[in-house]
Amino acid sequence: MTQLAPLVDLHRHLDGSLRESTLRELAAERGMSLPDALRFYRGMGLKDALARFEVTLSVLQAPGEVRRVAAEICEDARSEGVGTLEIRFAPQLHRGAPTEDIVDAALTGMDGRAGLILCGLYGEDPAVIESLVDIGIRRKGVVGIDLAGGPAPGHSWSMADYAPAFSTARDHGLGRTVHAGEGRAPQEIAMAINLLHAQRIGHGTTLLDDPAVVDLVLERGVTLEACPTSNIHTGVIATLEEHPLGRWLERGIAACVCTDNTFFSDVDAPTEFRAVCEAQGLSEKQRQAVVECGVRAAFSGD
Repeated sequence: MTQLAPLVDLHRHLDGSLRESTLRELAAERGMSLPDALRFYRGMGLKDALARFEVTLSVLQAPGEVRRVAAEICEDARSEGVGTLEIRFAPQLHRGAPTEDIVDAALTGMDGRAGLILCGLYGEDPAVIESLVDIGIRRKGVVGIDLAGGPAPGHSWSMADYAPAFSTARDHGLGRTVHAGEGRAPQEIAMAINLLHAQRIGHGTTLLDDPAVVDLVLERGVTLEACPTSNIHTGVIATLEEHPLGRWLERGIAACVCTDNTFFSDVDAPTEFRAVCEAQGLSEKQRQAVVECGVRAAFSGD
């Protein structure tokens, strides 16, 4: 079998991918006790999965903590054989320092070994995302902006309200990715592309449910960030065999395999890539194409 090029991980959340030893050490330094249940589990649902981030965020409030974890993620990814890495997080949730200082701490820890994507959150005041874009365009190493989480009842703001911020990001050369179609209607994917100028879609598991959205993805050359184990945990799919990755490839849709949260989902890049490729019976040629697609889609390579 031909040796694959170095792996790619374009969707790895900082606060979901720290080492367990680091989590426990930082918690001890803060005098905090940790719950027994830390990892994601099959079918837990997106709401409960997102709630687990409260635990890791509680020990990642100061710049030094963010800097350490960013550095360790880069070290871990290199040991996994990842050649192209992008780390994402929502710095506005790390309140131990001004948001700019939190971003700078992550960049210092990464030390040029990865690209950094700043995450706005569904339901968040658009002014917050506008401020993230402003921070990003003034810093080398910030390569993109994301809309993360998911819509929920009671949110005062819709995806359309974030369009000005994403337009500014586009105009200043920042990449745009959006969590969309994660078990929700595929029209959400179309909105992300048309309103937020998304070049990549995080998850996008329902894409094939709407042929018109498939056509839009193909027309715009949008890349899907597949996170299969994460999707099993949130209940979006039941098994790796059911993930649409193989069907995407058959339709000519660009896709790459990502970890999402190495700690919470207890995965790393090579095991995630191998598991989904074997489950779907992807050929060596298809596997190589997935890796090469990730390299092309990386904002850090623009």
